[in-house]
Amino acid sequence: MSVLDRKIDFAVVVSVRNANPNGDPLNGNRPRQNYDGYGEISDVCIKRKLRNRLQDMGELILVQSDDRRDDGHRSIKDRVDANEAVQEHAKGKKANKELYADAACQSWIDVRSFGQVFAFSGTDVSVGIRGPVSIHTAVSKDRIDISSMQITKSVNSVTSPKDPDKRGSDTMGMKHRVDFGVYVIYGSINTQLAEKTGFTYEDAEKLREALRTLFANDTSSARPDGSMEVYKLYWWEHKSKLGQYSSAKVHRSLIIEENPEVNEAEKNTYARYTYDIQPLDGLEVQEYEGL
Repeated sequence: MSVLDRKIDFAVVVSVRNANPNGDPLNGNRPRQNYDGYGEISDVCIKRKLRNRLQDMGELILVQSDDRRDDGHRSIKDRVDANEAVQEHAKGKKANKELYADAACQSWIDVRSFGQVFAFSGTDVSVGIRGPVSIHTAVSKDRIDISSMQITKSVNSVTSPKDPDKRGSDTMGMKHRVDFGVYVIYGSINTQLAEKTGFTYEDAEKLREALRTLFANDTSSARPDGSMEVYKLYWWEHKSKLGQYSSAKVHRSLIIEENPEVNEAEKNTYARYTYDIQPLDGLEVQEYEGL
């Protein structure tokens, strides 16, 4: 496999309908919004979904969700401690930061993609790895409307030992959702950092597929099947390591505007907007349909 030899930029257009794309734990788990009322999906949330997709594709992942553990390890430290290639350079006279980082990058695709901090007790090595894949916080094209409903749990979670037949009181809660919104995820892959972590062009192709199928196998009560969808993935591969244009200019070349011809039935669909690419001399864009 060849180390990535060209800068890559990408953009993903995502739709949300009657779902909570990313709840804010500091705000009652309401969908995230900025101060201007636009919806947001954090980069951390997006990377979690990418890790899950790569794991579904058979890749080894260091930062696994607890409900998706596929190796029996309960923590990141346990997973690192069980890796012989990494541990060979963790202690004593053989302790070596560079070899430790190289072994970690070779072992887990999310480490060589997004980076990772390794600072555990019991080791003589503390390493911070910068990954080549950067993801922006996704922001909606328009201000979002959030609907809330009160929900009730009417079953006993625990039986009273004194009165097993006694019914517990109902538990109240709130559930929030975005009625409709189109969000855009921007990102890029840096070749200099790819050389350091060993991120390859083949890894970039796997990441592209993970982005295209971002919401596959991502069902929850907050995100029912079909409520979140990737509409289109835009993928720019430059002809050099530094790139012909800055990532900011490439991302701005995707023009999303209100569609003046949209009818009422299409108002809460992708057809609400038009999607155009402003040509950049010498840089072609590849377009992929979502899953």
